[in-house]
Amino acid sequence: MTTPDFDLILVGGGLANGLIALRLKQARPALRLLMLESDVRPGGNHTWSFHDGDLDDAQHTWLAPLIGCRWPSHRVIFPQRTRQLRGGYASIFSAAFARAVEDALGADLWADTRVESVQPNRVTLADGRTLQAGAVIDGRGVDPNPHVALGYQAFLGQEVRLAHPHGLTQPILMDANVAQSDGYRFIYVLPFTADTLLIEDTHYVDGPQADEATLRDHVQAYARASGWTIDEVLREERGVLPITLAGDIDAFWRDADGQPRSGLRAGLFHPTTGYSLPHAVRLAEQIARLDDLSAPALFTAIRDTAQQEWRRQGYFRLLNRMLFLAGRAEQRWRVMQRFYGLPEPLIERFYAGRLTAADKLRIVVGKPPVPLGEAARAVQLTDPRQIVSRQSIHHCRNRP
Repeated sequence: MTTPDFDLILVGGGLANGLIALRLKQARPALRLLMLESDVRPGGNHTWSFHDGDLDDAQHTWLAPLIGCRWPSHRVIFPQRTRQLRGGYASIFSAAFARAVEDALGADLWADTRVESVQPNRVTLADGRTLQAGAVIDGRGVDPNPHVALGYQAFLGQEVRLAHPHGLTQPILMDANVAQSDGYRFIYVLPFTADTLLIEDTHYVDGPQADEATLRDHVQAYARASGWTIDEVLREERGVLPITLAGDIDAFWRDADGQPRSGLRAGLFHPTTGYSLPHAVRLAEQIARLDDLSAPALFTAIRDTAQQEWRRQGYFRLLNRMLFLAGRAEQRWRVMQRFYGLPEPLIERFYAGRLTAADKLRIVVGKPPVPLGEAARAVQLTDPRQIVSRQSIHHCRNRP
């Protein structure tokens, strides 16, 4: 038997694998751990955010050194509703996250390293080298799969320095009082200092493509409409998050063929918001507690967790189908405007993914904000092939 080079190799240095690495270095410092990252630094170029209610007290404690900004409340804006919510909100910046991972791993982080192929116990690098491990976790982002139907949240944000103070004291998580077109659109604003902001243009759309030039123009237009003069664009981040509509989770994991996965690649994210940090925190804790870190044990543990989450999230996928498949695309904002009229504790439980039976009933009672017949048909669509076909028809119908 060949002795493995490492106990565990993490392929990809994104949020999920980064948190796994940090947690394992705390809990099991003797573990022979290696992270492989294709970019020059782990973490990419992101702002990861979460609500206070998404994590428990112990999770808040160990995540605290990574927090870049925290706010005690936040606001949402719609054409016929503006509301302030008391729930706290926090953000982690990828630059600080990268420093933490680099400090924790040292020489056990191989950045700027290209991976050719991944197997449960082996990684082949682009230069031909092969690395053996007790287990390999693949955390390289979404892997499109025919067994899962997705919508997408496409976004582009710019962190800007303004000529004068902006006057905001809390984040605006959704400002949907903007022009709507091929899907639900809103502006997301995080105030970092008195004169710096992240302004992000976000669209819930049927396909993963995004016109970055248009999104960039939207950010600039929003700043002008708000009376802000941009002195400097400090950085720009962009991405496309998956929003789950339906699928066969067992077939999804059969396709994984024993390969442990993490983060978005494992389907571990909030099905409606795309937020992945709470799931990544829980997965890191789960892996750090495991006695057996072999590939079969890791695969089984992660698969079982993802399947359990999927089955708990069926109601969210139902809501997603109504959002994406019922009514005209430019009217989808009405669904979210109605949702934000509900009691604040319910909204908090929604983001945390812990809706009660009463919550689920409360969300759907009353006059729906989309045509009833279309909503009923969307609810019944659970086959990914049907949804892909319906998305194509829906997109064509909504074109001007």
